[in-house]
Amino acid sequence: MKQTVIIVGMGEMGGVFARGFLKAGYIVVPVNRQDDMQSLAPSTPDPVLVLVAVGESDLQATLKLIPSAWLNKVTLLQNELLPADWQRTELIDPTVITVWFEKKLGMDFKVLVPSPVFGASSQIIQHTLSTLNIPVQIIDNETDMLFELVRKNMFILTTNICGLETKGTVDELWKDHSILMNKVFDDVLEIQQYLTEQVFNRDHLLNAVLMAFEADPEHMCMGRSAPGRLKRALNFSDKTNLNSQELKRIFNSSQKN
Repeated sequence: MKQTVIIVGMGEMGGVFARGFLKAGYIVVPVNRQDDMQSLAPSTPDPVLVLVAVGESDLQATLKLIPSAWLNKVTLLQNELLPADWQRTELIDPTVITVWFEKKLGMDFKVLVPSPVFGASSQIIQHTLSTLNIPVQIIDNETDMLFELVRKNMFILTTNICGLETKGTVDELWKDHSILMNKVFDDVLEIQQYLTEQVFNRDHLLNAVLMAFEADPEHMCMGRSAPGRLKRALNFSDKTNLNSQELKRIFNSSQKN
């Protein structure tokens, strides 16, 4: 008998995973924005996995709607994700993946580096994405996975925020705007360390981010989410009295343009 996978959020990323799950032999039940998960739960009481593929800004509201029968089957894939995002909810040890492939409207996915995954459903995720030739690295402990979450956050936030000024590619950012990048990197790292209550080796993190730069040097810095990411970062900074001098300068400059 085929097992069932629930996908909450059928955007670009949810669509990639849906293809993989179908190729891997699962029954896929999509949950769209207008669907009531509580009404769906009785007909699908025991899915093998519940993938929450909504954007980061919708995550908390979505998690409050997850039926209790599904709480121990959830997998999360959002950018800017940190343990506090699920520890404040009723989720039971969710599987977490940092997605290092991008999918844009009208284009197929593009892999940068292997996507780390940690949790009970790691092997399901790895097998599913292997059907699409997307590499996945299974992480076996929480400490290493936290580093991977922060690594992705550093990549996304640093490049997006710098891109508000530089535009261009990540290769151009590092080669032509390294002073700006290092200042933004330090501000973002301070916020990440506050949010995780951990101290990370700056050089180790920077080298890990630069590995992703090297994997796709033509990756564009600024996506459409960049202004929102900067605002969220500054909200954390303001609430905690962090300095974030370079982030504030970029925000003030963007308001004048």
